[in-house]
Amino acid sequence: MAVSLAKYGEYRWLEMIPGGLIWGSFVLAVVLSFVAPLWAVIFIILFDTYWMFRVLYFVFYVTVSWRRYKRLSRKDWAQDVERIPGWRRIHHLVFLPMYGEDISIIRTTIKALRDCAYPNDRLLVVLAGEGREEKRFRLIQHQIEKEFRGVFGALWFTLHPDGLPDEIPGKGSNLNWAAGEVARHLATTLSDVPPEDLVVTSFDVDTVAPKHYFSYLTYLYLTVPHPTRASYQPLTFFSNNIWHAKAPVRVGAFGTTFWLMTELARPDRLWTFSSHSMSWRMLLDVGFWQKNIVSEDSRIFLQGLIHYDGDYRVVPMYIGVHMDAVTGSTYMESLKNLYIQQRRWAWGVENLMEMYKGFRAHPAMPFRTKMRYFWNQMEGMYTWATAPILIFLMGWLPLFIAGQNPSAVVQAAPATLEFIMRIATLGVFVSAIYSMTLLPGRPVGRGVFSWLVMLVQWALLPITFVIFGAFPSIDAQTRLMLGHYLGFHVTKKAR
Repeated sequence: MAVSLAKYGEYRWLEMIPGGLIWGSFVLAVVLSFVAPLWAVIFIILFDTYWMFRVLYFVFYVTVSWRRYKRLSRKDWAQDVERIPGWRRIHHLVFLPMYGEDISIIRTTIKALRDCAYPNDRLLVVLAGEGREEKRFRLIQHQIEKEFRGVFGALWFTLHPDGLPDEIPGKGSNLNWAAGEVARHLATTLSDVPPEDLVVTSFDVDTVAPKHYFSYLTYLYLTVPHPTRASYQPLTFFSNNIWHAKAPVRVGAFGTTFWLMTELARPDRLWTFSSHSMSWRMLLDVGFWQKNIVSEDSRIFLQGLIHYDGDYRVVPMYIGVHMDAVTGSTYMESLKNLYIQQRRWAWGVENLMEMYKGFRAHPAMPFRTKMRYFWNQMEGMYTWATAPILIFLMGWLPLFIAGQNPSAVVQAAPATLEFIMRIATLGVFVSAIYSMTLLPGRPVGRGVFSWLVMLVQWALLPITFVIFGAFPSIDAQTRLMLGHYLGFHVTKKAR
């Protein structure tokens, strides 16, 4: 049975809470700075101390994930999975929703599927196009069919009609339509494959899977408890064009990768993000992807969590898929597209409404599970938007206003905050070092000096933290608060 889904505006009071908390905090920080600067100074010291511990938390868990990635990504998972009896019964269904991408990007993605270590006859590939560009999609379909005919167990093409009711044009509605079409194909051509033996992977069309992705995924699926009650989340590296991306874009891209690395090390907090995998059984149970929301990658996990009364989880995959960093025809267009991408990800705050409705409708779900996911979502969205502003922009305001206040707290505050910030810069150094170990090989035309640029660029972190971190998150949560709902914006991809 499909999950009952919340709609925009159904819980206006709840939609207003995240943005209200953000703006309430900013107003309170400014007012206290003038009315009660001593209390404002105490608040800033406590907040910066909290942030220092968040940075130490980041350093610890990103190191755990980095070590696991370095160890597990080198394994020959094909050998491991072939030792499991009956492993060949597992088929993989790969969805590649597309809109506007050049055929060279699509071809690279499909070639990586062809060249993977898992048997090609166990891969079912779906290129899912949009009716808004039917003529262009048919030309791409013709070329891809000619190049890859007979390579996979199946190569299917679906075309999502434009203007269907109760939909938001975007990846979620495209996947919903494509899954319905594929269900009909499976019923006629692969009816002997049970849903439990069909693993679904949702890739952005620029996602290049490493050789052992599907072998590793199959190994996990055959060895973890209750595999149909889990999604499978790999690391995401925005590395396909990283050497040609702009410096703020590179910092933002690695920042996203490192955030996901910390989450992988804490599976109890983990949601699905971007490219990931799950069972066909689960998709049938929840009614496929929701088609009237923007953040379909995280929502599909929430649909499973609610449907199974909390008995659903994300299994970390310490292997990386490679995607494109945002780009543009000019420097400013690249930065604009980075901002829009971050705002779209921050729109994941919309999941709060679905959590509220779904959790209320499922009393069998443990209360502790409900509170953990609700708190993690609220706390994450709040600090994403407020921490950079309170630390870098508003943090020194009460000290300036307090002036010559003789209070020992005020007098000691500058040295205290400086000490806290020095410890917090450890996160910058760790990020810079690990980013160098995750870079792909330097392309032809890029001099040795480029390595130094890749290291020095991390000096931009405070700026990108505010402009491409806090600002788009504030933007998204304020729009939700005001009822100005976002549509889906396709990230421009070019190499």
